[in-house]
Amino acid sequence: MPDLTLPQPPPDAPAPSPGPAETKSREKLVWLLILGIGSILGLFCIPLLTRRSHSKIDDQTATVSNLRQIGLALFEFDIEYGSYPDAATAAKLQPGTSLTLGTRSSNNFFTQLLVANITQSERMFHVRYPGSVPPDGVFDTDSTALARGECVFAYVVGGSSASPLGTPVAFGPFAPGTRHVDPGSNRGKGSILRNDNSVQSSDLDAAGNIIINGMDLLDSRQPFWYGRKPEVKWPE
Repeated sequence: MPDLTLPQPPPDAPAPSPGPAETKSREKLVWLLILGIGSILGLFCIPLLTRRSHSKIDDQTATVSNLRQIGLALFEFDIEYGSYPDAATAAKLQPGTSLTLGTRSSNNFFTQLLVANITQSERMFHVRYPGSVPPDGVFDTDSTALARGECVFAYVVGGSSASPLGTPVAFGPFAPGTRHVDPGSNRGKGSILRNDNSVQSSDLDAAGNIIINGMDLLDSRQPFWYGRKPEVKWPE
């Protein structure tokens, strides 16, 4: 009977290199180990992340996100009404709502986005902030539609999608009834929504004014105001 035993390498011969299948298997094992370790670490980190969910970092992230949502809503409003909310668009919308569409505050102008069904949520106008009030989702009366404290962003009246891209449209956040950003919140910065839907976070001076180009944001010498003083409506 023939000898079917395969020839064996000498004892001192080096181990053969792993083939493609074995290499792939090892790589898969390494990734599984990495994912497993990551999952275990994640379980330990979840409580920490939960405790930090209302931290300054998260507040600032929410500020940027909400301002961008406002920017998209303003652009959609412009498509329908030819400009961002102003006194003229308030007059167009007034016959179709029981709300009184005022022009005194940013709360008033942003309410037009609710009346026009551009959004059905008050959350984009708010972030957790000293003195603010969490939105209750109720806006069927004058006293509940973006009530005092539910809006923390100032609004620059007179813009449209045709305005220069760098023009500020909204900024903040502000404690209700104030005109200065609290340096202890929002990572100590003020955030500005521009007409291209970008959001810039800038430093504050000692009084809580947003500083850009070494000047107050609202200084008429700022290049994006073209020598004109902006008409700003502040949150209630």
